[in-house]
Amino acid sequence: MTANLSDLTGDYVLDPTHTRIGFVARHAMVTKVRGAFHKFEGTAHLDGADPTRSTAQLVIKAESIDTGVEQRDQHLRTNDFLDAPNFPDITFRTSSIEARSETEYRVTGDLTIKETTRPVAIDFEYTGNAVDPYGNLRVGLEGSVTISRKEYGVTWNAALEGGGVLVGDKVVLEFDISAVRQKQ
Repeated sequence: MTANLSDLTGDYVLDPTHTRIGFVARHAMVTKVRGAFHKFEGTAHLDGADPTRSTAQLVIKAESIDTGVEQRDQHLRTNDFLDAPNFPDITFRTSSIEARSETEYRVTGDLTIKETTRPVAIDFEYTGNAVDPYGNLRVGLEGSVTISRKEYGVTWNAALEGGGVLVGDKVVLEFDISAVRQKQ
């Protein structure tokens, strides 16, 4: 693992086979449904000498949502939720990065879901770096943020007989990232 962050400076792409973009939402007021998006692309420029000058962009394909239940996934792709046919991309683009410690960073940017863009601040932990067997420098990050799905126009719900609703408003977005530095 590189001890000096300036050694990490460069342009990176997400490795989709070693990156997970997931979510957790409350279901029926009693449990949580977990899922992930399997199709996405992300790039970043890391500036190890001055992390505040780093940038990142992420494009998630809404149709790739997967909770392990095909009927539920089909419903999540409809206009009741993500409306994947009309809004195929969920995007995030950084506006600022703040170092909070040697391993913790707050990444602020614009998250767009169904044409609604709102600022979010995602707290990330730098989990390390390594050169893989193919000579590629990899950087690991983990982070999460809680959003209100209603703020993005995702408002469908059903009332429960005993009170409450079928789908909670708060959704936790989870990011387990492996990014590979591009050869120069």
